[in-house]
Amino acid sequence: MGGIHSIAKDAVMTDPTRKSAAIYRMVMPGHICPYGVKARWLLKRHGYQVDDHWLKTRAETDAFKAEYDVKTTPQIFVDGQRIGGHDDLRRFLGLKVRDPKATSYVPVLAVFAVAALLALTIDWLTAMPLLSMMTLERFVAIAMALLAMLKLQDVDRFATMFLNYDLLARRLPPYGLAYPFLELGAGLLMLARTLDWLSIPVALFIGGIGAVSVFKAVYIEKRELKCACVGGGSNVPLGFVSLTENVMMVAMALWMLQSIH
Repeated sequence: MGGIHSIAKDAVMTDPTRKSAAIYRMVMPGHICPYGVKARWLLKRHGYQVDDHWLKTRAETDAFKAEYDVKTTPQIFVDGQRIGGHDDLRRFLGLKVRDPKATSYVPVLAVFAVAALLALTIDWLTAMPLLSMMTLERFVAIAMALLAMLKLQDVDRFATMFLNYDLLARRLPPYGLAYPFLELGAGLLMLARTLDWLSIPVALFIGGIGAVSVFKAVYIEKRELKCACVGGGSNVPLGFVSLTENVMMVAMALWMLQSIH
């Protein structure tokens, strides 16, 4: 492995008319490093002529790491200078690097966007007017089902995060385990507009407690928490969007209640 650095230097001199770079990445029968693929694509996208070096065995990879005193691959060289890994390359190119610990509303907004599109699709398939009250009803019901699905991926993890702020779950922990099933059941029944006598009370109950819990934790106690609304592993901040989820359930239940009479 002693000649790797000289090879990297020689690689960037192959064509003086183009920007050149060298990348060392794992390409093994049972594993191809995804960050290596992404780094190679980024380099080519930004006009670099890439000298792509494959580390084909674990021994070869370990020897490369030891020579350059690095813990990870891929490693990228530009003009003979080591830039680093995929995130370092993004910084070098002036691109944003995602912080895995940063909070974001994107997951729950994605759910709302998909729910809206599904509601519109159902309207179109059933020859119903678009953007009617029925569309709004379907949007809320579908959003409830989608949010419940995300929680059901790991119910125990969701329930644990839920305990941080939900008033009823703190007093009765099993409620956190039951919540996704209640939300899913109410959402599906509302979407089908059947068994209103069951779906309306459930939505009012879980939505009402949820709204009070979020309002108390965020706006009264001023706590900075993560919301369990899209599952227990999310970085969605507890706040306005979380409150909106619960208010929508309550509003939907009240609307259906008055439409029955």
